[in-house]
Amino acid sequence: MQLPREIVIGNDSISMIGSICRDLGFTKSALIISGKRTFEIIGWKVKEVLECSGLKVEEHIVSSSTPTIEDVYLSEEKIKKFKPQVVFGVGGGTKIDIAKLSSARQAVPFISVPTTASHDGIASPFASIKGLSRPYSVLAQSPIAVIADTEVILRSPYRFIASGCGDIVAKLTSTCDWRLAHERTGEYYAQYTASMTLMSAKHVIENSHLIRPNSEEGLRIILESLVSCGIAMSIAGSSRPCSGSEHLFSHALDLIAPKPALHGEQCGIGAIMMAFLHGIDWELIRRTLRSVGAPVTAEEINIEPKYIIEALVTAPKIRPERYTILSEKKLDYERARALAKETGVID
Repeated sequence: MQLPREIVIGNDSISMIGSICRDLGFTKSALIISGKRTFEIIGWKVKEVLECSGLKVEEHIVSSSTPTIEDVYLSEEKIKKFKPQVVFGVGGGTKIDIAKLSSARQAVPFISVPTTASHDGIASPFASIKGLSRPYSVLAQSPIAVIADTEVILRSPYRFIASGCGDIVAKLTSTCDWRLAHERTGEYYAQYTASMTLMSAKHVIENSHLIRPNSEEGLRIILESLVSCGIAMSIAGSSRPCSGSEHLFSHALDLIAPKPALHGEQCGIGAIMMAFLHGIDWELIRRTLRSVGAPVTAEEINIEPKYIIEALVTAPKIRPERYTILSEKKLDYERARALAKETGVID
């Protein structure tokens, strides 16, 4: 198992980066991978704190809005040239995934400094990169530390926090899919890890009334749950606990829809429909997402109904080796349309 050694969540936690590096034995050099705007807002402060702690620090600015394999290659070149002791991913999911995979390929430890709370990649060993042979997450490495500054994350658009809720609540269906695969195909299933993942979803559901704009208490609930999901994947050695039919639906939308929504938004909407297929309380998922201000319809994420229907039909083909409720139900276009209508995803 690869697990984070340090997890720090709180106001002004970025100021602790220097001491965390010393505790982890990083005293010489560090590379920061970030975006231009993110570096101007907070990356410079990370660099300043590290330099004040005696480290030589360089930054690598990524211009892409979505993580591509070309970005990973360019980041690897920077790592090979600078030879840092540790790589920092400072930003949203894009920059963290690029830092995570490029550092893993160069066998350099990685520290995650998220500026949004939009999905569980902030603490997981998996990265979602465009341009690979498959349109889903690949194994990279777990961060050796996660430093989540609540003051910084609260400054990001609330939509990202609501998206994080969607990714967490979707664990209600991903764990059902994992258990189903075990029953039908004999796939390895870890009850402890599944329970850990399910606990994260229930934590958000039970405290959804606290999750709202500018609420640090609500943000902590999201961050704790996202980190817990990342650790569950590290323990399982697979994305299985946290990625099921609802994620396949989201990956299919990424390929089909002209302008996909945020990952967590799509997974949340997918979870509503997959919960219906599993025969569990899909309306609870819908109410929770509505409560935190996350989208629950295709219209709210500006995706036409035809793409929702096509994604439902296409989803099982994204990872045919991954058995889910969609492998069992085998939706055609007519049944997919009926499912989306029955759950209120489309009119």
